Formats: sequence, structure tokens, C-alpha cells
Amino acid sequence: MSQNADTRYLRMMMRKKQWIALSFLVIILMLSVAYTYNKLKRNKEISGFLQSPETKEVSGIAASGIFDNLYYIHNDSGDTSRFFAITPKGNLVSTFYFQKEKETPAKQLDCEDIAVGKGPKAGKSYVYLGDIGDNFYQRSYLTIYRFEEKKSWISNPVNQVAAAQLRVSYPDGRTDAETMMVDPVQNLLYIVNKRTDTIHVYTTPLIFKNNEKRVLTLRSKIHFSGYKPVKYITSGDISKDGRKILLKSYGKVYYWERSGNEPVWETLKRKPIEPHYDLQRQGEAIGFTPDGEGYYCTSEGSFAAIYYYNTP
Repeated sequence: MSQNADTRYLRMMMRKKQWIALSFLVIILMLSVAYTYNKLKRNKEISGFLQSPETKEVSGIAASGIFDNLYYIHNDSGDTSRFFAITPKGNLVSTFYFQKEKETPAKQLDCEDIAVGKGPKAGKSYVYLGDIGDNFYQRSYLTIYRFEEKKSWISNPVNQVAAAQLRVSYPDGRTDAETMMVDPVQNLLYIVNKRTDTIHVYTTPLIFKNNEKRVLTLRSKIHFSGYKPVKYITSGDISKDGRKILLKSYGKVYYWERSGNEPVWETLKRKPIEPHYDLQRQGEAIGFTPDGEGYYCTSEGSFAAIYYYNTP
């Protein structure tokens, strides 16, 4: 074989090896993408759809403290004074109507989040409904309603329930908020505001007397990168053991794990995990499962999907 032929042969063999290596890398990349996709797919699923036309502007979701596979949801502004119990598949189990005290005869204004936790009676579970929305910064006080969960609730499709109420105001001026959480470790109610570039985290003691008035305590200010309004915080939850924390914006979910018994406002200062999240139009509700191993997200809109995600 001539020298030129040898050279051509060597070049041909080198190109062949390069194509084999390139093909191998492409296959590895495709397998990696497929694995990642399947992993993300396994980590979330649609558990169901909101079945009732009454639940068309859902803004919060929270797991019951006494019933298995039961979650409380509510509509935001424009609805009457009520909240609902549903299954993870979205079936409506019961509707709960409440009324304010005589001193404040108007119906609820803008309920934006719901939570479940401890209350004034040991061994009992309570639902907390946060009438905390203030789009136009006009409210002199906000109202948090507390309802004691009862076994009889799911026996009736409609219930009239009694509400204790706490009126709160901000120490640093009026603002809008859509996030309310219950911390079972330090027995605190948390409110996180929505529209500021740096969010403000407020607390007040969880136990309150009916018609009590308080000023919230500003605990921390936290900045999230991104563009407004996509990064506005619209909901949050703390797991029932107090170890895990979620905040949700229109575009992302943020997750933290608490270190020891540190205050949640300190936990939120650390860099969060940002798990996969499928965007939902007006997605404003997030809530842990009772064991904290997963969480549900849903949104405004008639017959909206309910997504289940595994906790990171």
C-alpha cells in the first residue's frame, strides 16, 4: 500500500472512531434526558380535578388534622363566607359556612390561604382561614378565622360552623398578602406578603382569644430573584411535624428543611431547593400531605387540576 493510501486509510479510521464516539455520546445524552424526564414524571402526577363549579377560584389548600385523605380549600375574593372539604381526586365532600360577629357584619373580604394546626384546646385540631388579601392597600386590619375540626363534619354535605376571629395589622404599613402558615414547633402564625420586591415575613402567637386585636411582628425580609409578578409569593405551608417548609410563587416552588428548632424565619434566609413545578394559570395553592412526604398544588379556574408532587 502506498504512503498516500496509508494516510487516507488512517484518516478514514480516525473519522470512523470519531463518529462512533459521537454516536455513543448522543446515546448517553438521550438516555440521560429520558431518565431525567421519567424521574420528573414519577415525582408528580395529576391526582384529580376540582369537581364542583363552586370551587372555581381556589387560593389555598391544607390537609385535615383528623380525617385521612381530606383537604380543605377555599375561594378568594368575591366568594361568600365559606370553605370546602375535598378528596385528593377533587370530589367535594362538604361545604362549611360561617358568619362574622355582630361588630363586623360584612362578609369575608379576600381569603387567600388556609392552614391546619393546634389551637386553644389540647389534643384538638383547628382550621385557620386567612382573610389577608389587600390588593389596593386599603384595609386597616386583617382577619384570621379559627374553626375547631369535628368528626361530624363529613357526615353532612353542608355545615354551619362557628368561627373565632383574630384581627391583625402590620407594624410597617399596609401591604397585600396571600400566604399564611402555622408553625407547630413554636406555635406561631406566619403571614408572608406578596407584592414587594423583597418579601416581609411576619408572625403572631398561634393561640388567641375571640375578637382579639394584635399587631404582627416583622421577623425578616427575603429577596427572591426573578421578575414581578411571576415571583410574587402566593401560598405556603409548614409540614405537620414542623420540619419542612414550602413557599410558592406564580412561577416556582421553594423548599426548605428546618435545622433543629430554629425559627422558620431563619430557615427561610437560607438558599432554598427549587423542585420541578408545572406552571398553572393563577396557581395560588400549595399544601403538604399529613406525613410531609408530598404536597398538592392547584389553581384558580373551573375544574382545575390538582397536582401531587413528591417532597424533595
